[in-house]
Amino acid sequence: MSRILVIKLGALGDFVQAFGAFSSIRAAFPDDHITLLTTPPFVDFAKAAPWFDDVTTDQRPSLKHPIALFRLSRTLRGFDRIFDLQTSGRSKTYFRLAGRPRNWSGISSGCCHPHANPSRNDMHTLARLDDQLRAAGVPPLPRIVPEWLQGHGPKIQGRYVILVPGAAPHRPQKRWPVTRFAEVAQALFQRGITPIIAGSAAETPLAEQIRTVCPQAIDLTGKTNLIELAGVLDRAEQVIGNDTGPMHLAAAMDRPVIALFSQDSDPRLTAPLTLTPGRTTILDVPDLALLPASRIEALLPA
Repeated sequence: MSRILVIKLGALGDFVQAFGAFSSIRAAFPDDHITLLTTPPFVDFAKAAPWFDDVTTDQRPSLKHPIALFRLSRTLRGFDRIFDLQTSGRSKTYFRLAGRPRNWSGISSGCCHPHANPSRNDMHTLARLDDQLRAAGVPPLPRIVPEWLQGHGPKIQGRYVILVPGAAPHRPQKRWPVTRFAEVAQALFQRGITPIIAGSAAETPLAEQIRTVCPQAIDLTGKTNLIELAGVLDRAEQVIGNDTGPMHLAAAMDRPVIALFSQDSDPRLTAPLTLTPGRTTILDVPDLALLPASRIEALLPA
């Protein structure tokens, strides 16, 4: 039995988009021992998944700290095959820390299974991961809804639509104004549909602003873990939000999504893509501050 290491550190959207790659690697090596190296926010998430025999944590230590480098090097050694699905500057350093192992898939100079496609940086994340697996001799499987994530989280009665008003705090241009989300929440309530606000605890102030306009909205920010959030998303009639992780989770559950993009990110590379064609609607505008709520209201369920 071989020992395989898969490296995927985050963020949430990137981790979710790697579901298909995780599944393909497991299918290609059904009897081998597969370990995932990831960061703390995704450890419990990954342990619940059907793809890994073990999950180990990367605390992302400073690469200038010799003791931390020694510990990380020990974590990376002893595997027969390594799939670097992070393919970042940091994970390229891991190739050297691992002792330049013989079977390494990634973009590190000198690795035996390089993803050398010159167009890799112009590919959508899902296509790029599939292409990397092919280069390593692993057939990519078709995406499927992750059944292990269904049925979790609070059960909400009746019809509901989920709003995702957050995004990376260091990239405010990716956020549609919260006042517009509030307008959409009110429009949903007037149609007899419950607005649900999802996100981390950091988005709770945004939920509070929305609820000042539409107090009937239900605030789930900071109240679900990732597995519970996936279950709530799976039962939603629609999911509306910025270019952020929960939107990719909604797409993985194959729910209809309306994703809002500004010029700060490129939907050709990072859009949340549902499994069923036609369930992803992208509104791509130079400045989200100029996008009126009426554009989204016209796309709401009747």
